[in-house]
Amino acid sequence: MASSTRSVPFAADRDVPGLIVKFGDYPLHHGGVGAIRSLGRLGVPMYAITEDRYTPAASSRYLRKAFVWPTTGTEDPAHLVEGLLRVGRRIGRPAVLVPTDEEAAVLIAEHQDELAGRFLFPRVERDLPRRLASKQGLHELCVEHGIPSPAAAFPQSYDDIVTFAEKARFPVVAKNREAFVRRKRPAVNGTTRIATREGLLGLARDWGEHPGVILQEYLPREDAEDWIVHAYFDQDSTPLAMFTGVKVRSWPPHAGMTANAYVVDNPELADIAARFIKQIGFTGIIDLDLRFDRRDGQYKLLDFNPRMGAQFRLFENESGVDVVRAMHLNLTGRTVPEGEQRAGHRYIVENIDLPALLAYRRSGYTTPHAPARASGTELAWFAGDDPLPFLTMLARFVRPGAKHLYQLWRTNRRGSTTSSGG
Repeated sequence: MASSTRSVPFAADRDVPGLIVKFGDYPLHHGGVGAIRSLGRLGVPMYAITEDRYTPAASSRYLRKAFVWPTTGTEDPAHLVEGLLRVGRRIGRPAVLVPTDEEAAVLIAEHQDELAGRFLFPRVERDLPRRLASKQGLHELCVEHGIPSPAAAFPQSYDDIVTFAEKARFPVVAKNREAFVRRKRPAVNGTTRIATREGLLGLARDWGEHPGVILQEYLPREDAEDWIVHAYFDQDSTPLAMFTGVKVRSWPPHAGMTANAYVVDNPELADIAARFIKQIGFTGIIDLDLRFDRRDGQYKLLDFNPRMGAQFRLFENESGVDVVRAMHLNLTGRTVPEGEQRAGHRYIVENIDLPALLAYRRSGYTTPHAPARASGTELAWFAGDDPLPFLTMLARFVRPGAKHLYQLWRTNRRGSTTSSGG
């Protein structure tokens, strides 16, 4: 297993702390733990906003302080901005913001002027992160810039859904359309595969007068392969760190959070991502999900997360740079060392990869581009130099995790697959 504490040929600015920011209520978030460890191992003082004092992130030895502030993402933006500023005052010096969900990324972008005095973050066009986090906004950007994406419909009423169902080819995929709205009035629990017309109409009856969903073409798993791109772009939308990998398993299957993935060199995919980012003028960290459709040979963009992805620690270059380290170095005026990515490296999320493995074995799904043997492994939760987050995760996961897995099993038997995202 690869060491997580190997020396790196650069020094971070230890006078500039990092702050993990999220507004959704999901205490078992391995991405936040990964970011705390990544910068903390460089000697950067780390802080985090947490649901309570007993989350895995709060238990990390690399965390200087947890600010307990339970939020849901449904609060008034002014309240969230004031809360962030209050945390910033308690830190007492400018800190690099590390958003781990869309709501945090959107809020930071839309309130840059208010936050700039207390925090460091990539300056980006105010409305762009909200548009990218929106399924409809992303689809429109893809059409505008010639980026392949699944065919999609955006119903405005139940009658629109009935009309869609009469012509649609099932199964189809339903997703919540907008950031923040998905917290306040979620139509579905996450990415949802709907097998039949009757199933769609049955679900749609609960979506209200103005359904906040996107209905998307389903790309058959037997004809597709899931790819991910993580990168950090500077103020000129130039990539300072760029990584590509293939997703072997996710949980829930084929629609959810990455459970097992490999670093795989894909220059074509990196070029697609870099050109798209340049065209839209984005600055900061990106986490892209794409599905390679073997039927037409195209990479189709499914999701654009304008922030770090939970599995970002899969990727690190030969100089020890990941996207979070690249952002901190860049925002503190330091050079971001170049280097090839660690091809063949593997990432495993311990608490969800076992059920995913069992589900994928039954489905017969394969990932041809995954290497036969890993060159090294990064675990999401366990680290020899920081074991408490893993133990805390186990303590909090066992009972609700078993209940969640049972609910997902029942859902899958009814013919749909749901995801909590990430």
